[in-house]
Amino acid sequence: VYVEIFRGTSLLVQMFWLFYALPLLGIRLEPTTAGILALGLNIGAYGAEVVRGAILAVDPKQYEASTALNFGPRYTLWNIVMPQALRTILPPLGNDFVAMVKDSSLVSVLGVADITQMGKVYAAGSFRFFETYSIVAYIYLLLTVTLSLALRALERKLRKGAHE
Repeated sequence: VYVEIFRGTSLLVQMFWLFYALPLLGIRLEPTTAGILALGLNIGAYGAEVVRGAILAVDPKQYEASTALNFGPRYTLWNIVMPQALRTILPPLGNDFVAMVKDSSLVSVLGVADITQMGKVYAAGSFRFFETYSIVAYIYLLLTVTLSLALRALERKLRKGAHE
């Protein structure tokens, strides 16, 4: 249910719901907390599907071999299945993290002083919209490219370790 709700609804709506609807239930969140919680719940739902798919992609014979060797389910999962699934998990989960960095700009609608909000305030005062938003775009590009390169390096390391 959690995965379907958070993958099936807009991140922006989730932020609004956490910030504006929870107080009706007696739960008040600061804008930053609501934004971080929404981002975390959203990426968690996508991450859960990535992990589920990667675990299901592991050859069923691995489970059979583990059972034949009398390994327990916990040992099988953590020592046999997850190391294989990790190589499958990393690329799509990395893409989700890169998307989350970009989606973090949505917290500005809650009044959180993130990069986008600070750019908006500066541009409104200086009337230098093109320059300001170009710098904001450059900062996001720098963040996402750096994260992407780090993830690629980790993928290469895992791929190299699999062939040794």
